[in-house]
Amino acid sequence: MKSIIKVLGVLLLAVFIFSSCSKDKDPADTDLFAGTFRGNIGYIDNEKNISQDNGSVFVTKVGANYNFRFSDGIPDLTGVEFTRSDDNTYTSTGSNGTGIITINKDQLSIAFTRDGRAWSADCQR
Repeated sequence: MKSIIKVLGVLLLAVFIFSSCSKDKDPADTDLFAGTFRGNIGYIDNEKNISQDNGSVFVTKVGANYNFRFSDGIPDLTGVEFTRSDDNTYTSTGSNGTGIITINKDQLSIAFTRDGRAWSADCQR
């Protein structure tokens, strides 16, 4: 009887482990695109005009908002809200600013203005 319980316990544990380790999960299903995107970035305000061909943007998500941390002295763009489209792409068309930001697992595009400042990016992972 003890051996039957041990075998059933091992089988249940194996089923649990294999089902929780799915490798075919789409990153868009996690609702989180944290990580670094590299490519062309830019920023313009009354005092600065920065353009970098080999810049980076580090993306994080806090609650329902995304934050974008730029390299090369470009100020961060924070508190951006997104809506999900059908093709695993997230798009922002507001968030206290004007413009559009699209992000998916491979591509980040930014053309966004807020309070007289403008951010741009065309980056890939």
